[in-house]
This record gives sequence, structure tokens and C-alpha cells, in this order.
Amino acid sequence: MRNELSVGIVGVKSVGATHARALLQVDGVRVTAWSGGHQDSGRELGWPVARRMSHDDLVGHGDVDIVVLCSPSQFHGAAAIAVAKSGRHVVVEKPMTLTVSDADTLVALQDSGPGVVAMVAQRRFESEYQEVKRLLECGDLGDVRLAMVQVPWFRTAGYFAEAPWRSRASGGGGSLANQGVHSLDLLQWLCGPVQSVTAQSATLALPLEVEDTLVATLSFASGALGTVCTSTATPPGFPATLTLHTSRGRIELGQGEVLSWDIPGVPPPVVGSTAASGSSDPAAIGLAGHVAVWRDVIGAIVERRRPLVDAVEGAKVTRLISAIHEAARTGSAVRPAELR
Repeated sequence: MRNELSVGIVGVKSVGATHARALLQVDGVRVTAWSGGHQDSGRELGWPVARRMSHDDLVGHGDVDIVVLCSPSQFHGAAAIAVAKSGRHVVVEKPMTLTVSDADTLVALQDSGPGVVAMVAQRRFESEYQEVKRLLECGDLGDVRLAMVQVPWFRTAGYFAEAPWRSRASGGGGSLANQGVHSLDLLQWLCGPVQSVTAQSATLALPLEVEDTLVATLSFASGALGTVCTSTATPPGFPATLTLHTSRGRIELGQGEVLSWDIPGVPPPVVGSTAASGSSDPAAIGLAGHVAVWRDVIGAIVERRRPLVDAVEGAKVTRLISAIHEAARTGSAVRPAELR
């Protein structure tokens, strides 16, 4: 392996630009190619010697070590599978895939292939959530009994017009898969496997094909219960929160802050950095989380280990999103593990 790993970015609008700028802060890696954007995108994003390629060429046989997929969600699965089959490393923006079958294929490719498969779940790297995870695992917080996430965000009509896939079920749009996915991932990561879900969804603010508001209930394998509330129809938009009621007390975390901490004898975690909220502006999330993701991915490649959020972890999120959508569609309880 070369001392410096080369990266190709598929899609350099919005989150793709975030990756390009984050990679400027990561040692041992350089962006050498991109698709989408325009001819000067590489220079504008800080990588003037990178070359522009077509999507198919970059995904199919681009001469790069790592391909990062920042295209619309509907293209994630097929492209990630193609990259993994080629033996290269692939980093996929959330969600990793839209279908359980594609997610399971990526898990199998990860098990059999040489390449790293990683999903971008930057909020797992926030110091306060990592400390809560540690405290839960060692028992200092007690047993989780009730877990809740709320994502009362707001998106204008212009947000959906800019990228029409965001308003379509076939494109992977909707407040759960696009805006709520990181909070959903944190909830299942902290509280353990989800056994069953129920859900209701609605489209309240704009004429979208997908939900702009969703409420789900979760039953965890531990016996705990949980709720997930997501929306893009709650102006002006408010930061996402995660609340855990345990056998020892209650904690509530926001984005870059501990909102409340009532666990006797256990001090609250120190917040390492301020994580910006995308409650009203998706471009406001900052770079710190993506820098942390990339440092973990590069470490995984160099050390020949799996990244913190590998294909198995990405598949859990896809399975849970699919189960919640199915529960909202049918009005019945759905068990994520039974989806195929």
C-alpha cells in the first residue's frame, strides 16, 4: 500500500464538498478524482490537481484506493456493491443502502473481500455520545428503560426543488431517512438491537411523495421501549435531542451539548467540540464529524481492521429504516430482523 491513499468523491455538491474539505485536515490521504460538479470543482474544494471523471468510470474502475459515495441515496447500494466487488475501499454517506438485500450483499462482500466498507455516521464520534456508550456498557448509568429521539427540523420548498430526489420515496427521501437517520443510528447504537417497531407518518407542509413528519415506537431486545420523532415541517427548526431514562436517572443530549444529566454519582461527559446543528440549514453541520470519520477509516485501512461504522452497522440502520417505513405503511408491528 502506498504511503498516501487516494480518494475519489462521487458527487461534490453539499455533503460531497464537506468530505473534500474535511479530507484537507486528514493525514495520509489525498483527493485525486471526483464526479459531478463542474470542471473547476476540484480547485474550488482545495484539490486543484484532482481530475474530473464520470460517475460510471469512477465507481467502476477509477484508479483510486477509496471511493466515497455522496450521490443521492437511491444510488448508494449499487455503487457501493460495485466498488466493494472491485476490491477497493468504499465510504458511503447515510443511509448505506435503501434495501435490506443490498445491505446484506455489502456485509457479505465485507466478509469476503479485501476492502473496507464504511457508512458515514459522524455523530457516533462526538465525545459525549462515546462516553455515554462507555458508561452504559460498564453499567454506571443503569439499565435503559425509556429512550427517545426528537428531530424537529425544517426544510423549505427550495431545499426539495434543488434536489428532487429528496421528495421521492424511490430516491430515498423523507424526514426519517434523510434528517432523522443519525439520531436513529445513535439510539440503536446506544440501546441495543430493536426487536419490533410500529409507526405513523404524514405529509403536512409541502406536496411531497414522502413523509415530512414521522413518529415510531421501538421495542428493544433489552425490554426497553423507545420513540423516534422526525420532521422537516416544524419551523424554524430545532436541534435534535436524545433522552435516556434509566434505572438510575435521566440524561438528555443535544448536538454538541449535554442538556441535562441526572445520574447520582456519575459526572456528565465533557463535550470535546461543538457539533453544529442542521436543524434549519443542512450546510451548517461543520467538518469535525467528517474529519473524525475519515481518521477512523484511514486507521482501519492501515491497521487492517474494520471501521467503527462498518457494513454490519450500516445494515442495521437500513433494516431499521425499512421496518419503520413498512410499519407506517401497513399499520402493523414489524420485526426488523425478519426483513429480507
